[in-house]
Formats: sequence, structure tokens, C-alpha cells
Amino acid sequence: MKSTVETLSPTRVRLAIEVPFVELEPSLKKAYREIAQQVQIPGFRRGRVPAAVIDQRVGRAAVINEAVQEAIPAQILAAVREHDVKMLGRPELETFPELEDGQPLKFTAEIDVRPEIALPDLSTLEISVDELQIADSEIDEQVKGLQERFATLKTVERPAQDGDYVQIDLAATVDGEEVPGGSATNISHEVGSKQLLPGLDEVLVSMSAGDANTFTSQLVGGDFAGRDADVSVSVRTVKEKQLPALDDEFAQLASEFDTLEELRNDLRERVTRVKKVEQLYAARDKALAELVRIADVPAPEGVVREEVDHRKQAMADQLERIGASLDEYLAAEEKTEEQIDTELAEAATEGVKIQLLLDTLADAEDVQVSDDEFGHEIMHRAQRAGVQPQQYYDQLVRAGNAGAVFGDVRRGKALALVMDRIKITDAAGNELNMDDLRGGSAEHDHDHDH
Repeated sequence: MKSTVETLSPTRVRLAIEVPFVELEPSLKKAYREIAQQVQIPGFRRGRVPAAVIDQRVGRAAVINEAVQEAIPAQILAAVREHDVKMLGRPELETFPELEDGQPLKFTAEIDVRPEIALPDLSTLEISVDELQIADSEIDEQVKGLQERFATLKTVERPAQDGDYVQIDLAATVDGEEVPGGSATNISHEVGSKQLLPGLDEVLVSMSAGDANTFTSQLVGGDFAGRDADVSVSVRTVKEKQLPALDDEFAQLASEFDTLEELRNDLRERVTRVKKVEQLYAARDKALAELVRIADVPAPEGVVREEVDHRKQAMADQLERIGASLDEYLAAEEKTEEQIDTELAEAATEGVKIQLLLDTLADAEDVQVSDDEFGHEIMHRAQRAGVQPQQYYDQLVRAGNAGAVFGDVRRGKALALVMDRIKITDAAGNELNMDDLRGGSAEHDHDHDH
């Protein structure tokens, strides 16, 4: 086999490969064996059909075509190894080669490759994030959330107001025809929450227990999606939400603390921890974006296309799981499919650039992944998937994705190197300590996909 490599761009090469016909002999023999297993010819047992008979009944050209399809991937891989090409994604044949019997196999394939990336000195990189500030109003909001959780509902004999809870019956019709699934009885609803049909909350205000009314609402799903429906609503009860007083007794009810001051101090500590982690994530994202910019990392087009396809499929799967369609999602987001495609392409391009950057850093720093580290990641992902670790690992191996998980772990370690070496300051000029900021961030690091 002879091959040459031509650089088309920093992220793409063209391989020209020529294979003497004699070197295709193993592929030809395999093709004859496979065809012999597939065809049924009178007088011969399946799998025992001689080559000459196959040539006569099936055709030598069909055998050669089968052999070529089997040989091309192996020949590309051999050329990649010969020229030390750092291949990314799948090779693309410019045209499928036509092979004449006895003649050399000649073809060209284009391949995305890992670009050469010049890494900057990480210690010279300084990232600024927002200063950690906690207003009393934020703690008040936390306390209010607790207060809402311990609220009680009291039946009142008056018209409903925003914030009240009502028990209602609903029935929807379109042109006098009952809407499938459009009726519900004795459901609880908070007036003003906008959780149910558009127009419902406006009608409920001023309705009392025993009252009934009708309104028009546009349906967003089902057989009558987009149609106006006549909706009848009747109120069973009106209940007023009563909040407990904010005092030491409430603190003892809602927490393990004896006083309201102790509860507020604990909430302040919790908010502080969350904001420190947010600072860390902001620093991470800014650092990666700046490194990609400084290193001028290119994105291989083929790899980006594959990543876009993967993300679109993942989005479609997620919508299917929740019983929604793409059209419904687009309507809810008030976006077009073209806008979604553009967003996916931008996100995929940035993600691929970051992967390439971290892979280059991992190589430069000789980052290794231990069995324990890989096993820990498998266990974590298995827990999220709700399966046993061994079952999850076996599924990865069968799908050929174990290497991708290994790569994610290695990139995570390279990212940790970045965060250890850069300088992080807040808007006030205070230098932030990584050990302090890292607390509680492990879960997010697993979820952050680069």
C-alpha cells in the first residue's frame, strides 16, 4: 500500500491511497465466504459454494465491490498510522472507487485532524469575576420561601383574590364538541399563578364558592391545538393563604435553630456557599473562552457537524420523553427552527474548540487517568442513569463509548490544572482562593459538558 497526505487546512487533510490488487486477496477471500453464506444455489450447501460458481451466478464485480467496502476502512487506518495523522471523526470518501479486476485500488479520503495548538502560559492568565455580595433582601427572600412552605390555607366566604387557592371544575369545548382531556374536577389552583389555561386567572378574580362562569382560551396542545375553546369554570371553595409569623417559634418549626437570627445566619452561609461556587463556574467559563481566543483554536467542520447532529438528536429524544413536539417547543421558546440550528451550531463549535484545547493541555502535561478515577466516573453516571455500574459500563463498551468517557475524565483533570494555575480576582480586586471556591462544585463539574 502506498499513501500520501495533503494538508488542506489546520484541521483537515486528504489521504491518497493506492493498494496493489494482490494485497486485496484477504478481502476478496472474505467476500467470497460471506457471499457463500448468503446465497442459496442448488447442488451446494450454504457456505460451501465455490468461487467460480459465485462468479458465474453473482458476478465477479459484486465480489470485488464487497471486498473494496471491507478493505477501505483498514487501508485508511493503515495510512493514518503511517503518517501519524491525529484523526478526528469519520473519514469522508470523495467518491467511492471503482476497481477493475486485477488493477490497483486507488481512492482519496478527507479526514478532520487535531490542529496544532500553541498553549499560553497559564500563570499569566488573570480572570475577573463579580464580587460576592449578599443583600439583606436576598436573605429575606430565602426566609419568605420557608414561610411559604409552612403556610396554611383557611376557607373564606368572599370572592377570590390573587394569591388565594381555589378548588375548581373545568370543561372545554370547541364548536360545541368536548375537547378530549379538556375536563377536570376538584383541582387546586393558585389564583394569579398562570399555571393553567390563559384567561382563567382573570375570570377567577371576584368569583366566590358556588359561582360559575365561562371564558375563551386558545388551546396549546392536543387535537385542537391553536383553536379557541369555550371553557366553563365553577368554583367549589376559596381558601386564603396564611403565613406564620416570623419569630423564634417559626425558626424552631422550620429548622433546627432556636432563634430567627440563627436561622437567618445559616441561610446567609448557604447563600454565600452557592455564590462562591457560581464565582468558580464563572471563572472557569471565562478562562476557557479566553484560552480558546488566545490560542486561536480552530474547529474541524466535520466534527462540528457530528456534534450538532448529536445535540439535535438529544433534544429530540428529550422532547419525546416529555411528550412534546419540536413545533410545541419552538412555540414555547418563540424561536424558529433556523434559530435553534444556529444556536446548536454555535454551542457545538465552542464545545469542540474547548475539547481540543483541553486535549492538547492533557497531552502537554501528560495527564493520566487512574482506574479509580475512571471507575468513580462510571459509578456517578450509572447513578444518574438509574442502573448498576457494571451494567452501565457494559452498555458503554457495546456502544463503543467507553473511550469517550475516559476522554471526559482526562479533560476534567486538565481543566483542574487550568483553574489551579490561573489568577482569579473579583471586581473589587480581591484574589480568590480555589480551595475555598471549590466546595460543593463536584456535581456541577460532572454535568458540565465540554
